[in-house]
Amino acid sequence: MANLEDVPSLDLMTELLRRMKCSSKPDKRLILIGPPGSGKGTQSPIIKDEYCLCHLATGDMLRAAVAAKTPLGVKAKEAMDKGELVSDDLVVGIIDEAMKKPSCQKGFILDGFPRTVVQAQKLDEMLEKQGAKVDKVLNFAINDAILEERITGRWIHPSSGRTYHTKYAPPKVPGIDDVTGEPLIQRKDDTAAVLKSRLESFHRQTEPVIDYYSKKGMVADLHAEKPPKEVTAEVQTVLSS
Repeated sequence: MANLEDVPSLDLMTELLRRMKCSSKPDKRLILIGPPGSGKGTQSPIIKDEYCLCHLATGDMLRAAVAAKTPLGVKAKEAMDKGELVSDDLVVGIIDEAMKKPSCQKGFILDGFPRTVVQAQKLDEMLEKQGAKVDKVLNFAINDAILEERITGRWIHPSSGRTYHTKYAPPKVPGIDDVTGEPLIQRKDDTAAVLKSRLESFHRQTEPVIDYYSKKGMVADLHAEKPPKEVTAEVQTVLSS
């Protein structure tokens, strides 16, 4: 834990003001569902900041739990070392742990989970024990053909995470980061072949999750093919209602 005396005053004031602003925000527990490239990664930081939520990306949380050697992290590592999938109960347990952090006080954004109906049911059971429930499921609905154009044009500056797109947000010099002048890379996942198999598993496994939450009246369909600013406006409309 950092000694507060060593934290610059400006940083302390900024954080204090942020917390005061957050205290008046309504609690929100949100799930973002959408195929790869549908814009979840663009919208989640905006939603996180606007509503003072914590962003729970299950892949990152699993890696953090394994690195911290928490009891659940140790169990997860055992499964991963054997080449097995980490069980749904373990993942839900890790989410449960993460929710107890002060940064999750106002609620959370879950991204990458639940991917199956069974996972959704287990998540609901865990929240029910806490006297909580999911408030909204944001469904980033988009046509597969649009996704292919979006994803295969994506380029990344590895050290900063800055992203570019050959059509929508090209760098000033093709293949070069605007800030550092270093070369951009394309992720192994960002090819048409990989996208096709990821979309197939999304349609097979995760679309039933949307139906599951639709029956509970929790789903808001977003027009994820629109430009990011328009999607942000849609999200704000949905979450203010």
